[in-house]
Amino acid sequence: MLEILGEMKVNLQTSLLLPVFGMVFLTVGIALWMLKLRYKAVLEDGVNAKYFKLNRGAKLPDYLVQVTQHYENLFETPVLFYLAIVLILVLNLNDLAYVFFAWAYFLSRLIHAYIHTISNRLKYRKYAFILTSTILILLWFRLLFDVIIFG
Repeated sequence: MLEILGEMKVNLQTSLLLPVFGMVFLTVGIALWMLKLRYKAVLEDGVNAKYFKLNRGAKLPDYLVQVTQHYENLFETPVLFYLAIVLILVLNLNDLAYVFFAWAYFLSRLIHAYIHTISNRLKYRKYAFILTSTILILLWFRLLFDVIIFG
C-alpha cells in the first residue's frame, strides 16, 4: 500500500512539474521565434542591426513588436506561477487541485500566446489574459488557504 502511495506522489509531482516545463519551452520557443524575426527585420525590412544594441532608434515591424511584447510578458505574471509551484513542492502541499491549476494555467498561456502572436485580436486576447489571471489568482488563494490551515 505504501508503495502505491509513493508512486502516486511521484506521479502527482511529475504532473505538477510538466506544465512548468511546458512554460519554459513556450518561453524558449517564443525567444527563438523572436530571434528569427529580428534577423528577418534586419535582412528584409531594413532595420539597422545596431538597433538591437540598446533597443533604441528604429521603428520595428509590427510582427516583431508583437512577438517581442509577448516574450516580455512571459517574464511578468508567469513568475508568480513558478513561485507558487516551488512553494507547493517545498511545503509538500501538492494534490490534484494544484495539478489542475498548473495545467489550466499552462494551457491558457498557450492560448494567450497563440492569440497574442498570431491574430492579436484584442477582444480574444483580453479574455485569454483574464482567464490566465483568474487561474493564477485562484491558485494563490488556494495556496494561502493551505498555508494558513496546514501552517
